[in-house]
Amino acid sequence: MARTRSRHFFFPEALLADGWCKDVSLKLDAQGTIEAILVNSSPEDAVVVSGPVIPGMPNLHSHAFQRVMAGLSERGSGDDFWGWRETMYRIANQITPEQLKVIATQLYGEMLRAGFTSVAEFHYLHHRPDGRPYDNAAEMSLALLEAAADTGIGITLLPVLYRYSDFDQGAVEPCQRRFASTPDQFLELVDALIVATAQSYLAYTGIALHSLRAVSIEDIKAVTSSVVNLPVHMHISEQMAEVEAAIQHTGLRPVEWLFENLGVDNNWCLVHCTHLIEREINAIADSGAVVGICPITEANLGDGVLPAEELLGKGAKTGIGSDSNIDLDPIAELRLLEYGQRLVQQRRNILTTLADGQNLWQRCALGGAQALAQPVGVLQSGKRADFLVLDKDHPALVSRKCDHIIDSLIFAADRTAIRDVFVAGVKVVDAGMINRQEQRLHAYAEVVAVLS
Repeated sequence: MARTRSRHFFFPEALLADGWCKDVSLKLDAQGTIEAILVNSSPEDAVVVSGPVIPGMPNLHSHAFQRVMAGLSERGSGDDFWGWRETMYRIANQITPEQLKVIATQLYGEMLRAGFTSVAEFHYLHHRPDGRPYDNAAEMSLALLEAAADTGIGITLLPVLYRYSDFDQGAVEPCQRRFASTPDQFLELVDALIVATAQSYLAYTGIALHSLRAVSIEDIKAVTSSVVNLPVHMHISEQMAEVEAAIQHTGLRPVEWLFENLGVDNNWCLVHCTHLIEREINAIADSGAVVGICPITEANLGDGVLPAEELLGKGAKTGIGSDSNIDLDPIAELRLLEYGQRLVQQRRNILTTLADGQNLWQRCALGGAQALAQPVGVLQSGKRADFLVLDKDHPALVSRKCDHIIDSLIFAADRTAIRDVFVAGVKVVDAGMINRQEQRLHAYAEVVAVLS
């Protein structure tokens, strides 16, 4: 499948910022940014796209290397996140830069097939397994950027600052050595990646702070004061054990501590936030930060169910991520987000009362775009032309009126209802097929055989 950019599209029906519109003409510039949108127009010389068109979904939280361990930690009695982490460390400490590129290339192709058109890669495999830097300190990061470029997905690369083993600021364990950096080393890596992504309209750089247990307040202030207007992501309040440890060491819950000590604003993405109380919810909503929700991974790890109704009710910004990449499906993520609330509260239509399926999709697409600091998430002038073409003949969508299309997509369909995927006006998935799919899968299979 040749990857060429069209400059003029015609959609019989498309979900725009203000809702569904008919006979939509989209004109793009040379880099795939939308220059103009006309409704009630005619095809003229445009590429006619048959099927409902919706914005692509940004994926605001991914650990690419973890795709290779999907399904390898599903045995054991009474297991928890900390047991799962041992399997993760075993895999993480074998991966080479070459293998990481193969894994990420396969993964990003699967993301595109599922409807994720951009990804925030929360990346902490920086060094050799023994902690020694590679000759090029950015080698592992560059492998991810190359994988993204090869597949055509938009990427915001988030190198991670990881310094300590726990809240007591003890030295990292041997299995964590390849993650660890000083703030100075970290900022050098960030500077190198800013240069590496500067000339690409699909690649961006931000920063990530692994968690409160892995960095100190001095570390956080050192790096956040040295970067301006970059996305800042952090794992927080994922596990009750983390909440209890934070209270023991700081006297405050994790999100409370964060807002007490730092100026959290709309550049921040707080990943998970599974365990929150009302004053934390209010602080998040007031700050403009995005809550990064990863329902499938959170369910797989037994994290718990976040208070999503309260977050949305307060107007907090939200987005979704695939995190450990055990399943690549934004539709399933949103379905589980709603179903988790239903199971806890034993009633129906909880989040969809606040925002129906269509608004839930739009809300998470815009929240994801903010977290990635990319001009995506909505089809409007000045944004990148990332969009999905739905299969109008899919059993869950056939003969559906526009207002029910995304409800049906989320609650009655799956990724097979997505026929074509475009990133910056380039078709990267054609009738469900990814470019060089068989070759990529063969290379990935060889890596899996070695690592697992």
